[in-house]
Amino acid sequence: MSCRLFFFFFSPYPGVKLLLHGLCSNTTVKSLDLKGNNLRTMGAEALGKLLRQNKSIRSLILEWNSLGVWEEGFSFFCQGLGANNVLQRLDLRNNQINHHGAGELAMALKRNASLQELDLRWNNIGLLGGRALLNCLRSNKTLKRLELAGNNVPSDILKAVEQALDHNQDRQTILSETQNRACMLSKEILNLKDEKTKQFLDLMDTIDKQREEIARSGRISAGRVSQLQEALKEQHSIMNSLKAKLQMTEAALALSEQKVHNLGELLSAMKQEQANMVERHFAELQQQKQEGADREGKLFRDLSACSEKNLLLRNQVDELEKKCKVQQDQLFQLKQDLTDTTAELKLRAVQAEERLEMEKRRLKQSLEDMESLRLKEVDHMTQHMEASERSLQDRVQRLEAIRIALEEELSQVKAAALTERGHAEEELIKVRNQARLDEQQRLEHLEEKLRLMTESRDEAQNCCLKQKQMVSEAQAKASQLSLHTDALRRRIEELQQDLNSKEQEKMTEVNKVKVELQEQIGHLQAERTAQEGLREKIAALERQLKVLSSSHREALLDKEGEISVLLEKLRMREADISRMREEEAQRANLLQNAIMAYVQGSPLRTHSSRK
Repeated sequence: MSCRLFFFFFSPYPGVKLLLHGLCSNTTVKSLDLKGNNLRTMGAEALGKLLRQNKSIRSLILEWNSLGVWEEGFSFFCQGLGANNVLQRLDLRNNQINHHGAGELAMALKRNASLQELDLRWNNIGLLGGRALLNCLRSNKTLKRLELAGNNVPSDILKAVEQALDHNQDRQTILSETQNRACMLSKEILNLKDEKTKQFLDLMDTIDKQREEIARSGRISAGRVSQLQEALKEQHSIMNSLKAKLQMTEAALALSEQKVHNLGELLSAMKQEQANMVERHFAELQQQKQEGADREGKLFRDLSACSEKNLLLRNQVDELEKKCKVQQDQLFQLKQDLTDTTAELKLRAVQAEERLEMEKRRLKQSLEDMESLRLKEVDHMTQHMEASERSLQDRVQRLEAIRIALEEELSQVKAAALTERGHAEEELIKVRNQARLDEQQRLEHLEEKLRLMTESRDEAQNCCLKQKQMVSEAQAKASQLSLHTDALRRRIEELQQDLNSKEQEKMTEVNKVKVELQEQIGHLQAERTAQEGLREKIAALERQLKVLSSSHREALLDKEGEISVLLEKLRMREADISRMREEEAQRANLLQNAIMAYVQGSPLRTHSSRK
């Protein structure tokens, strides 16, 4: 809030004193206009006090007040002006200021650091006053405008004053620009500091988030690797179960072939009497034996190949397990996002699980079919054997005992290993010897049942063919499983390559982040050194301020003492002025009474009364 006051007094002494005394403590008035009030000595002293105490008036107009007539009052005014640090514009036109007053003004301007405009037109400054003002401009750097027209000041001094004022203006513009630039730079420095702290905090947050994400991805990948290991273990178990089933089927085939061989021998012994039939059957049996031997050789070769493949697969699985362990160790060090790879792994794992489940179902169905066929064949064979044994009477009883023993041996062979197969072969040789002895006695009964035996042989051959087909299907499935394992291994290798590439990218990014952090740390250290220099400057300035404040305090104490002395003088003078006023009032009353008496006693009065 700013306020401007205009006053015009005909009798200035009491009114101006009270007004200026009231304005000493005012903080709202910014401009004061006392033009043409004839303030003179008392007004100048009151103005000096106002300039010492008031801290709000920026513009003061004192035109046509004759302040320079009394040198003492004007010196008080100049002292107040030197102590003021707020006033910016002062108008002293037509105040009869001489060269002594100009010298006082020059002394005040040397101490003043706020006045920017001073108007001294139409005074009596002269050559000496102009030189004094020019000398004060060497130490005063704030005065921008000084009007000296109508003061009998030489032109060279006026030019020198203008040059000094121009220099002051340039200096103040440069100072204002430097202050603005300093403020802008300080603001930019603060903003940069805030931004750098924010960037540093953001970097720390991002690094923490990346660490958390890497730990999560490592956990997820470890879980996925464990799931893959479990899937591989399941595949190993499935392969082992298939191997066991193949061994069981091979054992069953061997037993069936042994039975066929025994039946062929029995038929050859029975057909010795009937030459053509026996020779044909014997040749067929030999062919069947050769085919069975070839098939057994092929099966053994396939089994050896499968075993070698299984060993290779086991070695590969071991290597894969070792690689998985190495990958687990590497996965704990990963620091990148693996969301896409985990999603792909999830999808592919789900697909692999679905494929494994489908293959498991197919294998289960095939195994169930094989078991059902095997059970049906066993039932069929048992029925034919019971029919043949019933017809053979005594031999049937012995064959039934042998069949029961063979069935028990078959169950033992399924549960035991190849060693039991040798014992079974020895027992079968004994049974064959006993059967030959019995066949020589009962050839006549067996001739009638040749048809039934041929039919049973055909059925056994059909069963063997079906079992061979099942074995070929199992081998095909095993080859498919091996291909699937190869595909999984390739996929694992591709994932390892992806992990290696991503690890390299992670290392490059980490190195980049380290370089950026080092650069930022270097910048921060440089700024820190600059801040330390600024702090040292601030400390030096604070020390200077303390020294200045102490000197100002001493000056204020001195000024307060002077003010107290001046107040006492003012009180004395006010008492004199009041006494003089009373005397003047008495004299005015006496004069008024005398004038009234004179007017009443004049002849004009008597003449007018007579008329």
